[in-house]
Amino acid sequence: MQKQGSLSINSENIFPIIKKWLYSDHDIFIRELISNGCDAITKLKKLSLMGDYEEIEGEEYKIEVYASAKDKTLTFVDNGIGMTAEEVDKYINQIAFSGATDFINKYKDKANDDQIIGHFGLGFYSAFMVADKVTIETCSYQKDAKPVFWECDGGTEYSMSESDDDTRGTAITLYLNDECYEFANEYRVREVIQKYCAFMPYNIYFINEDTMDNEEKAEKYIEVDPDDELIGDEKKDDKASEDKESKKPERKPLNDTNPLWMKQPKDCTDEEYIEFYQKVFLDFKKPLFWIHLNMDYPFNLKGILYFPKINNQYDQLEGMIKLYNNQVFIADNIKEVIPEFLLLLKGVIDCPDLPLNVSRSALQNDGFVKKISDYITKKVADKLSGMCKTDKENYEKYWDDISPFIKFGCLRDEKFCDKMTDYMLFKNLEGKYLTLPEYLEAGKEKYENKVFYVSDEQAQSQYINMFKEEGMDAVYLVHNIDNPYITHLEAKNENVKFLRIDADLSDNFVGEALTEEQTKEYTDKLSEVFKKATGNDKLNVKVENLKNEAISSMLTLSEEQRRMIEMMKAYSMGGAMDPSMFGGEGETLVLNAGNKLVKYVLDNPEGEHTDKICCQLYDLAVIANKPLSPEAMTAFVARSNEILGLLI
Repeated sequence: MQKQGSLSINSENIFPIIKKWLYSDHDIFIRELISNGCDAITKLKKLSLMGDYEEIEGEEYKIEVYASAKDKTLTFVDNGIGMTAEEVDKYINQIAFSGATDFINKYKDKANDDQIIGHFGLGFYSAFMVADKVTIETCSYQKDAKPVFWECDGGTEYSMSESDDDTRGTAITLYLNDECYEFANEYRVREVIQKYCAFMPYNIYFINEDTMDNEEKAEKYIEVDPDDELIGDEKKDDKASEDKESKKPERKPLNDTNPLWMKQPKDCTDEEYIEFYQKVFLDFKKPLFWIHLNMDYPFNLKGILYFPKINNQYDQLEGMIKLYNNQVFIADNIKEVIPEFLLLLKGVIDCPDLPLNVSRSALQNDGFVKKISDYITKKVADKLSGMCKTDKENYEKYWDDISPFIKFGCLRDEKFCDKMTDYMLFKNLEGKYLTLPEYLEAGKEKYENKVFYVSDEQAQSQYINMFKEEGMDAVYLVHNIDNPYITHLEAKNENVKFLRIDADLSDNFVGEALTEEQTKEYTDKLSEVFKKATGNDKLNVKVENLKNEAISSMLTLSEEQRRMIEMMKAYSMGGAMDPSMFGGEGETLVLNAGNKLVKYVLDNPEGEHTDKICCQLYDLAVIANKPLSPEAMTAFVARSNEILGLLI
């Protein structure tokens, strides 16, 4: 059999496009060729199930990958269905004729297609992104099929002839081009296989061809029957052969053919879930909990989503959802499938029904994808709400860690928000977890429809103590996501207002009210003195008669101004974001008219120590909210020492 010809291409000049632009990542050709090998094995197993092929007892279905840095070659060998000359002509010589599709159509009444990976028949041609020449040696499972040798140098010309290797299966050899010799390196190949093929359904073995002896190379594509006593015309030396075999290192597959997500949840232990998480994501902190997705209808979807532990509010919420198609890695974090807020999680999702594009690296636009995304969202909401109902203790224990995910989900997905409304918790000053209605009900007499919150327990400790003394409550909202989240809540609950605990003072802290004349007199006098002492002529001063005479000064910032600053911080606008950049608007120095130091300033506006006291009271108020600038801190320390010296 000898044949010459030109590849049949359906569109003019498509071959250079396939070679250069079909895939965004060149290393993906390894995934495609191994996937083709898996497809070939799957087809053979299907035929066996249908009675059209009798399997060889004890035969291991596998993919072998041989690399030779010396010869600059990479070879992929499978013991699958193989091809006849007619099939090579049909599936290889005619680009974009899908062998998988043809096989499914042929046997659609006898076998389902849930394990056939190939969609478009273009995966094989990814080899030409890295190779100057590609050869195929293949032999069909069909009785008396003649083996085929095919060769192409990267153009549109090929040659095809009969091969002398009648081993069932296919061997594809890539002669790498000058720019891609890296793929003949053992560690590079292993790295790519681990990236794309870690969970493919048949064992994948890597063999460094440069370390093989001549006999091993002779057996490279041939399954040798261990009961056969002859090699060529010579009899085996049984003992020598046994000794040699015993010295060979045991080959271990590079992949896990039965990943955890393919199992039934009832068959998986907590230890297995944790081990899988740590292995796949290299995160050795234990996840909080996980959701095992397992759906067969109306589409096939399996997976595991992990909720990781967040150490503090400064942790970046960067998750990783790995998308698979029949255990073949497709990509990380494809937003069309994974709801945006769940991209903060870590996990795997395997969906054979995904409408992939021609390179299997992205999705085609399809309303079906939206259904998958909605299903995943629903399963997460069901898991969380179910946990709150049946395992409230653990739900509360996890809340501080999982609340950023849930709040982000509420901001991004209205349906998810509606499902989670009754299960959103707020931790109060006593460490108890309340829903929003529970908090509002408890405080309706003292602060109706107001929700006070703490964003920094240490900096706002003075205000926390004031609240506790007055029998008032507040909730902790310490994560960056909380600022947009409370704005969202206010929009959904028009009468409810969120106020940071050090925002404008509540009337609950004020004792006997000053008269209007007293308020004006004290405010005018103290404003003048404090502006002069601090050198800040934009300083806003407010005088109150607070119940606690020990409190001398406090700094408040209107909630509106604070949120503006927080928003601009989030978008990296403006530098350090000191409120003074706004001319001090919204920032108010509250002075307690009943405090001895404030009374001293009122009575002695020109006193010897008045300026020192004013500056000290202002700095103390600032320190309760935020760190002083380096210059202000230096002055504060020096002034404190000076004031202490007056006591001696």
